[in-house]
Amino acid sequence: MIGLVLVTHGRLADELRSAMEHVVGTQRNVATVCIGPDDDIEGRRAEIQRCIDTVDTGDGVVLLTDMFGGTPSNLAISQMDRRNVEVIAGVNLPMLVKLAKVRSNQPLADAVDCAQMAGRKYIAAASHVLPNTRRSEVPARCLNGVSVAPMTGPPVVAGGAAVTVAPAVPAAKEGGG
Repeated sequence: MIGLVLVTHGRLADELRSAMEHVVGTQRNVATVCIGPDDDIEGRRAEIQRCIDTVDTGDGVVLLTDMFGGTPSNLAISQMDRRNVEVIAGVNLPMLVKLAKVRSNQPLADAVDCAQMAGRKYIAAASHVLPNTRRSEVPARCLNGVSVAPMTGPPVVAGGAAVTVAPAVPAAKEGGG
């Protein structure tokens, strides 16, 4: 089973774990590291190392951080020289639900791919995906020079960002809650 370590600003890691377990039930081999503004950084780095050792069953460990480039992400990335450790920045609940479902039967690389896909898939502006709601065009300022043709279906990835430009069919519900 792939181990999970959530590393975030503030108490977000604890809250994300709680939300994940609300949806999918209690999980083994999951740890959290909550980083405050006045924390000792080297102490937190050591805590992340201990958490990796605790949750690693031999199938690898995914470190999930809230924001690429932030202190939690940078500390997590510093652990990537360890064998079978991957870091995903931008953690969200759909990503955690997917990992909870696949981490027992997928290799590390495939589980990471599934998590990224789920994390992106469930980011949506309700007015873009629900019928009979107000619609607005995708503002040009949001596209960073990327041109996107109108389409139907799920969000597309254009220039590294998921952009929904037409109504999509609501996805099947993941888990309960």
